[in-house]
Amino acid sequence: MVTLLVMSTSINAQTINISDPRFVTEVNGSPLRQILNMSFGWFKTLDNDQKEAYYSSLVVALEEAQPGQSARWYRNNASGTVRVAWQEPRDGSVCKRLHISVIAHDMQKNMQTTACFNEVDNNWSWYL
Repeated sequence: MVTLLVMSTSINAQTINISDPRFVTEVNGSPLRQILNMSFGWFKTLDNDQKEAYYSSLVVALEEAQPGQSARWYRNNASGTVRVAWQEPRDGSVCKRLHISVIAHDMQKNMQTTACFNEVDNNWSWYL
């Protein structure tokens, strides 16, 4: 006899990960079917070339794009856009709200994040 133990936690297995988006199909049905889908979907990510194009579009959006402008990319059957929704000064730095859309593995992933530039250490800090 095999027993399947399903534990519920407050952590969402599909939590948004800006640096490495995962592509999981939403599945209705039994808990076992949902777990299997999340397990196999967990490994659907961008390949290295796609990630390079994706990261480059993030950099262009952060460093060059103004509100309403987008940076687009396409590589190996995957594509996406990073659009600057708004920009505002905050505590001596600039913050940008990014709307990110990535299409890969026949699925579209939409994400949003805010990044603020820190002039002291010359880096962007990310906030969901």
